Amino acid sequence: MPRSLTIQRTLVTPPDRGKFAERLLRKRDYYAQAGCRYWVFEETGLPGAFLEFCEAPDAATLARAHASAPERVLDPARIYHEVELP
Repeated sequence: MPRSLTIQRTLVTPPDRGKFAERLLRKRDYYAQAGCRYWVFEETGLPGAFLEFCEAPDAATLARAHASAPERVLDPARIYHEVELP
């Protein structure tokens, strides 16, 4: 099953972690309703450095979700597709 995803890197200062966590929950809920999966990872050696992944079954679904997202996506046109390995 082919999949498409986007990646966004975000740096968060310690005083902003609480607000950022709230934003992540809203994003997770929005993307779930848009038919996408959403993950967030924090760099172990650099607290406050986050990677956000948004995945959909195809590029069109992902593009629609980003176009209607309540928060701006930095580079919504940079979509990666899964490579099938033999």
